[in-house]
Amino acid sequence: MAQPARPRTGAQRINLFLLTISRHWLRIAVVLLTIYVTLPFLAPTLMKLGITGPARALYFIYSPLCHQFGFRTFFLYGEQPFYPREITGANMPTFEEYVVDSPQFMMIFHRYLDEQPASRRFPGDDDPHLFTPSMQFAAREFLGDERMGYKMTLCARDIAIYLAMLLGALLYSRVRRRLRPAPIWLYVLLGLAPIALDGFSQLLGYAPFNLWPTRETLPIFRVVTGAMFGLMNVWLGFPYLEASFKDTREELEEKFERAGIAV
Repeated sequence: MAQPARPRTGAQRINLFLLTISRHWLRIAVVLLTIYVTLPFLAPTLMKLGITGPARALYFIYSPLCHQFGFRTFFLYGEQPFYPREITGANMPTFEEYVVDSPQFMMIFHRYLDEQPASRRFPGDDDPHLFTPSMQFAAREFLGDERMGYKMTLCARDIAIYLAMLLGALLYSRVRRRLRPAPIWLYVLLGLAPIALDGFSQLLGYAPFNLWPTRETLPIFRVVTGAMFGLMNVWLGFPYLEASFKDTREELEEKFERAGIAV
């Protein structure tokens, strides 16, 4: 009995690859999201275990994707899970209280300070309690210590976004045939507006804008607005992806069928 033909040409193999993606795109998305959101937890774990080389490589890989400020990022294996700045008004010891007693942080801080010519220094640049360039660079480079623990590679808001997207993807797999995309007005109201209000109300209080007194967002607001944004991204985007991949899948299956190729 003759066997059905298999893809032979380069174009056929590419189409077969695209067909596989179109059939399993949601599973691929879940795997990629799982990897992306798991590695930020792995980096501080490796630091705690003393495996610093691979840990620093992870921080470096994620550094273009997030500001990595220590005062806006979760820490693992330390005295607190989060170290907010003093101006947040949080009822807990602050980032500044901890880092002034951290030799690692202060070494980084003074290195950045010493690299700046006196003519280019900001007022109060030698004070780690102020939001100066030296403080920002040090807060980004500082990975943690035994007392504070070690920070994740993504800030609290980003972690919330991608964890929510992963959860949303898993939930979507149960309703993918029935769920319609979120209305744009609802996406703006529940997804964009909260994260924009929280983020820009903070950003515009800092230099060079200085539109109102400086504020720093509490951790709970970062997590909630990030999670809402992540879930709404899935609700809006995944049904459209499902429809697009369905069209691609049917078109490719028809091509292979006409060519007599088993897929």
